[in-house]
Amino acid sequence: MAFEEKQLECADCGKSFVFSSSEQEFFATMGYAHPPKRCPECRNARRAGRSGGSDRAGGYGGARESFPAVCASCGVQTTVPFQPRTDRPVYCSDCYRKTRPQR
Repeated sequence: MAFEEKQLECADCGKSFVFSSSEQEFFATMGYAHPPKRCPECRNARRAGRSGGSDRAGGYGGARESFPAVCASCGVQTTVPFQPRTDRPVYCSDCYRKTRPQR
């Protein structure tokens, strides 16, 4: 199937943008039935808004926040993906593997 470039109008900003033949081919391979409603700039802004603007983007591929900690078992400096509390022990990866319950 031959695709031709199309001029589309963005639903958010009203700006005209080109829906290239390579983009149309990509959309077809992904199974998308409709052309994009937003220009590339508005699509990117919308994606950025979903992550909440923080370093931690949840399931959107952003960087995960890390906190420094000292392993309660061996005393090595480590980082963990949660805020350590003083009433709970924190383990490095190696010690955690040794202490966690086996499945």
